[in-house]
Amino acid sequence: MTQKPVVWVIGGGLAGSEAAWQAAQRGVHVLLFEMRPVRKTPVHQTDRLAELVCSNSLKAVDPLNAHGLLKKEMLRLGSLILEAALQASLPGGKALVVDREIFANIVTEKIEQHPDIEIIRQEVTELPNDQWTVVATGPLTSDALAEHLKTLTGEESLSFYDAISPIVSADSLDFDRLFFQDRHGWDHDSYLNAPMTKEEYERFVEALRTAEIHEPHFDEKIPFFEGCLPIEEMARRGLETLRYGPLRPVGLKDPRTGETPYAVVQLRPGNRDRTAYSLVGFQTRLKIPEQRRVFRMIPGLEHAEFLRYGAIHRNTYLKSPKILQPTLQLRDHPQILIAGQLVGTEGYTEAAMGGLLAGINVARLAQGQPPVVPPLHTMMGALIHYITTVDPKHFQPMNANFGLILDVPKRMKKLEKKRFIVRRALEELEQWIRTHSLTDF
Repeated sequence: MTQKPVVWVIGGGLAGSEAAWQAAQRGVHVLLFEMRPVRKTPVHQTDRLAELVCSNSLKAVDPLNAHGLLKKEMLRLGSLILEAALQASLPGGKALVVDREIFANIVTEKIEQHPDIEIIRQEVTELPNDQWTVVATGPLTSDALAEHLKTLTGEESLSFYDAISPIVSADSLDFDRLFFQDRHGWDHDSYLNAPMTKEEYERFVEALRTAEIHEPHFDEKIPFFEGCLPIEEMARRGLETLRYGPLRPVGLKDPRTGETPYAVVQLRPGNRDRTAYSLVGFQTRLKIPEQRRVFRMIPGLEHAEFLRYGAIHRNTYLKSPKILQPTLQLRDHPQILIAGQLVGTEGYTEAAMGGLLAGINVARLAQGQPPVVPPLHTMMGALIHYITTVDPKHFQPMNANFGLILDVPKRMKKLEKKRFIVRRALEELEQWIRTHSLTDF
């Protein structure tokens, strides 16, 4: 019997789990390295693969939305992460919202049961020179491996800091002051809303502005990603900033008054049993006592019990436009592929997408086949194109968005343009799949 090629995948998060699955499905034997629980991170709480540490939403599912199109493309390629998310889904309106525990358990069990994936629980601090390897260690890459990557690539590893939202117990909420409603009218059970009067809102904003924050133990200025600003940072940008951001009341009416509230705090179910709710858009670095004090000013949360507090954590990513090929191989070390948030994509689905492509390519390379690059007009291809070609001086992590799609006719109405983008993307994806036999396994 011919022995299968062996590839390494380092990191058991969304990207690493996806990469391991895709590679193993395509005929190689995978050694999946995950340092937890031997070495813990500041935010993970379990040893489960694909544990979600921030929001439990994977964003939009409608293909006329950029995130929805990305999901459709990935599902066509057999994405483990998205199939698990669908199995673990909760009511979420336009968003794919999951039960964290069920989701992580599904992914872990699938990986553990795959005959060609071997999980090794240890930290990797240096990369091998003669081994096909996918690095998918994510925003919490260990210091030792980050330093090794700096030396290997000759580029400084960039870093910024994400803040995660708090989660509160459903039993501690005053439901008489709250109401269920989805601003888009899709699923009115998907969001719990806390309405605020003008006076309540202004007191809340002032409290956010003056509350004590947790200061990180480093000297550099924190370059927050604009798509994930701490709520107190947004409050400092102006009195009305939150009303046009996470506290916008548009599309919501309080059923007790029939009126649109001045501002609304939304809470999203964190699990199927609805025993926990996360505060939508409430990424924060407030000190824990301040979180209790300030967030209990929200109507209905006066006695909130916090199951998880917001926290600040490091998010490391590489200067991909200078060091990465569109195949996700390092230019100077093509035996090493990088995937997930480490390449400079931002978001759960985007991270898994990188793992999917890296998994496909590492399997092809290990078997003597040429690597592939997604078509430019797909959402996958547009993201890969951005992170590998944008001016490195202005490189910042990027979410899926239609603004990345090239060659779109200008004289089109908005909806017509979206339909054009989606139709062309799916047609090109099908042709790409057939050309390279990407689902023949």
